[in-house]
Parts: sequence; structure tokens; C-alpha cells
Amino acid sequence: MTSPVTLDFDNRVAIITLNRPEVNNAINEAMLSPWVDALEECRINNDVAVIIVTGAGDAFCRGGDTTKLGAHTLPSPLEIKEQFWERLHRIPKKLAEIDKPVIAAVNGLASGAGVDVSLQCDIRFAARSANFRVSYTAFGLVPGNGGTYFLPRIVGEAKALELFWSAEPISAEEALDIGMVNQVFEDHEFMQRCLEFAHGIAERAPLAMKLVKRAVRQSLAMDLNTHLDMISSHMLLTRPSEDHAEAIKAYEEGRKPVFKGK
Repeated sequence: MTSPVTLDFDNRVAIITLNRPEVNNAINEAMLSPWVDALEECRINNDVAVIIVTGAGDAFCRGGDTTKLGAHTLPSPLEIKEQFWERLHRIPKKLAEIDKPVIAAVNGLASGAGVDVSLQCDIRFAARSANFRVSYTAFGLVPGNGGTYFLPRIVGEAKALELFWSAEPISAEEALDIGMVNQVFEDHEFMQRCLEFAHGIAERAPLAMKLVKRAVRQSLAMDLNTHLDMISSHMLLTRPSEDHAEAIKAYEEGRKPVFKGK
């Protein structure tokens, strides 16, 4: 039986693929445990430096599986709460534990929870034909997978509210213009370009990469002095590190650095 979430490796890059292409990778209960397991494997595996999350087929993720939505399948209030907090929310909670770079490779439609999945990642690349729709209000729902947390931090409060309230689709180019995605690549070279970027940052010093991610994320909840105090402590870890010594030595010798563990 084919797994609804697959994990593959390309040197030091892990590729997590949402693998239900027949339903545009709609999220269902069967996806959650293998998805969390894949993320945990990437977190603890020292041979993994960068993680890419993408979708099989022509879509990234169309959102939640609608077969269990609607009044005819309405669970109890406690069951709804547990469905999100205990099951669906395991994905963003697990991602929050990962210090390694996580890239969303949005290869096609991203709608509803599919948009949230992309926002949970550190950065987003989109294929030219990709499109995004923050569709919750069109279905009488609130964003259920962290969208109201991540989107305002990425595009600003006013733009986030516009997208939430209108529930209108936007193109990859529009998403690029508002800062929702970092880069847009042509469809025929999309995954190649994503992998090229991932392999490039996989060659950076692992400790510095992890601490930069922590510092950026933690800065959002800190005042300036607290942040500067923290970053000076991070420098205590990186300045005497083998990675830093190797980087300086490689620079002086005119070669590419080779960091510990590679």
C-alpha cells in the first residue's frame, strides 16, 4: 500500500511529499502519523541539513478532506477540539521543534489548510502555475492550522485580513509581490531549482544555520535588548566552533569549506 506521506533523501536534503495526488493531496487522518514521523526523522537525523515539503502530482495541498465536513458528519465540540489540538496540530508543533531550514515547494494548488502547511515552513518557493486560496471563510470556518498566526507575520496584518476575508485565489506572482512566497520558478524547472537552493544552504555551517533560525523566530517575541543579550550568547557558541575555524581557513586558502559532519 502506498504511503500517504513519503520521505526521500537527496544527499543532505530530505524531501517530504504529501502523496494523495488523486485528491490533490487533501489532508486526512491517515496522513498525520507518517507526516509527524517523517518530520521527526528529519529532526534527529544528522545527515539531514535541509527539509523540503511538497505535493505529489499537480497540487501542493487542496486543504482538508471535505468528505468528513458538513452538518451530516458533525462531531461533538470535544471531538472537534481534539481533532485539531491532538491530531492536526501535531504538524506545526513538530515543525516548531526543528531548527533546520524547512522549505515549502508549492508545485500547484494550495488552498485552506494547504496554505497553512506552506506558511508553517520557513520559506516558500512556488511554481509559476501555483495558486493560493485562503478559503476558510468561504466555507464558514476559521483558519484551523496556524494560518492566523503565520500569515500576518509574513504579509502584515492588513493584507492577511484581506486574504482571509475575501477568500479569493491569488497567483504565484501575486504571492511573490506581497512576500507570501520567496521566489517563483518556471514549472519545467521547479523542483530542480528548489533542490539547487536546498543543496546550496545544506553546505553552510550547521550550527550557525540552526542558531540563526532560532534567533529570528525568538526575536518576534523579544524586545531589542533581550534579543541582543541572547545573540551575544549564541556568538559564544559559534565564535570558538570548528565550523568557524574551518570557514576562515578555507577563505584564506581560497577553497570551499567542508564543515564537520559532512
